[in-house]
Amino acid sequence: MSILRRDGVDLYYEVHGTGPVLLLTHGFSATTQMWRGQIDALAKAFTLVLWDMRGHGRSASPADPDAYSETATVADMAALLDELDAPSAIVGGLSLGGYMSLAFYRALPQRVRALIVVDTGPGFKNPEAREGWNRVARQRAEAFEQNGLAALEGASSEVSASQHRSAAGLAHAARGMLTQRDASVMEVLPEVAVPALVLAGADDTPFLAATDYMAHKVPGAQKVIVPAAGHAVNIDQPALFNAAVLAFLETMGSAEGAGN
Repeated sequence: MSILRRDGVDLYYEVHGTGPVLLLTHGFSATTQMWRGQIDALAKAFTLVLWDMRGHGRSASPADPDAYSETATVADMAALLDELDAPSAIVGGLSLGGYMSLAFYRALPQRVRALIVVDTGPGFKNPEAREGWNRVARQRAEAFEQNGLAALEGASSEVSASQHRSAAGLAHAARGMLTQRDASVMEVLPEVAVPALVLAGADDTPFLAATDYMAHKVPGAQKVIVPAAGHAVNIDQPALFNAAVLAFLETMGSAEGAGN
């Protein structure tokens, strides 16, 4: 459990195990806590890096709304890898964390060995659909501003397992990180040149079409649909989730070995 200070913002992170670096990013209004069921399984063969995005959990919540953005999040991820002296890593996440992992690949493809994208949407080409998503994101920000952390009551399991210090930070994150401004992440999918796993819970209906789309657009992507699981697939079915991730990573290792 450590703190990385970047541009005056304290970022909470944890490092478990040894081996190739695997950086996992949580979803919006979740924290590192959502990955507890993955530590024992993944840290046996990997240096598992978990962290709280700015505005979340034990990381700082800057007062300046402009401190929250896709660009800032990607830079935070790069700084974490720099702190660990990791030129590259396997990069993945759930929901917003998966989207930010794709954004990280778009910005710094040379630093990504593989992608793991879980219950994630890659964005919108249709401006009206994007605005619909952004309207919901802004409504979530307003809920935090009006109700504080009580706005998390009744949330899905990856969120209810998490604790936060600042409702204001979550509101800023909703406006600056959850909202989307263009289709640049979606447009990079056909250019992904690393192994990719696209995974979703079978009951996470809103994200199944996006999962199919990414599996089709990313060259050579592996798709896994986990039964009896919703948006928090890694919590609903931890054994199946862990097995799918480890099988993918073993396949990736075999492919790299065959290429050497």
